[in-house]
Amino acid sequence: MHDQPRMKTYAMSDFYADLRSARPPVDGTVARGQLHEDTYFYTGKIGANPGDYMPFPVTEDVVARGRERFNIYCAPCHSRVGDGNGMIVKRGYKQPPTYHQDRLRKAPLGYFFDVMTNGFGAMPDYAAQIPPRDRWCIVAYIRALQLSQNATQAEVGGQQVPSAPAQFEEPGSGATLPTLLPESTGEEKK
Repeated sequence: MHDQPRMKTYAMSDFYADLRSARPPVDGTVARGQLHEDTYFYTGKIGANPGDYMPFPVTEDVVARGRERFNIYCAPCHSRVGDGNGMIVKRGYKQPPTYHQDRLRKAPLGYFFDVMTNGFGAMPDYAAQIPPRDRWCIVAYIRALQLSQNATQAEVGGQQVPSAPAQFEEPGSGATLPTLLPESTGEEKK
């Protein structure tokens, strides 16, 4: 039984002219799951420079998925608002930059994708943990986060920026939720 009729790896074989038992793959062979025809989708770059567009339309579902993935993978260091004061930083690790500085607000979208894919400085790469589509969803959420934290009054339709704090009828005890005061209209004040 120890000498079965089969080809042992790298053993000589006189069946082929080159005497190899293992055959090289056919030219143009692509391993399963490795066909990356859309290079921008997988690299975030156009040539050697980061691109500045999303490879698919940004919908509410895309931003929601990005928020979910951001809170799992990014918030421990970058915090949920992206200011770089996450829990890991409070435990002594190096503080990442805030997403709200001018340099990163002006950065192209492909830059964020590339950093998530390949890492940068003290940040490791997340290519093995986060699939490419989810990385793009995170990029969309980062851009939405930047816009939300740096919006002007004109950009939010004339609403007060920052919003007025909520007024509570009952503050809540921890076991119960707080009760908001009903919004008053101008007619009730008269």
